[in-house]
Amino acid sequence: MNDDSVSSAGIMMRKQEIAIIALTLWLFIVALYMLLSNRFDLEFFFVLCFIGVLVIMQLMERDYVKLGYLQYIRYLIVVGIVIFGVIVAQKVMEILGWEIVFY
Repeated sequence: MNDDSVSSAGIMMRKQEIAIIALTLWLFIVALYMLLSNRFDLEFFFVLCFIGVLVIMQLMERDYVKLGYLQYIRYLIVVGIVIFGVIVAQKVMEILGWEIVFY
């Protein structure tokens, strides 16, 4: 066995580690931007973080092999889409001048 051969489990572990590092870096950049602009908006932070999770999930997913833990991440994405929908609905209500609070 030579050094060039790597098992698929080793490749997947590297993908997971890269995904965690990329998401952490993305969250740090978003938080740093908000800190430097003196404007911390939780809704804006959530939306940017959610976009980062969706991009990393898309890059991590394989076409032919569905891994078990990806199903749990999909549940998290569904919850994120619902929260995103609530945020969008609140912003539309603000624009229209209606006072409906979802939380």
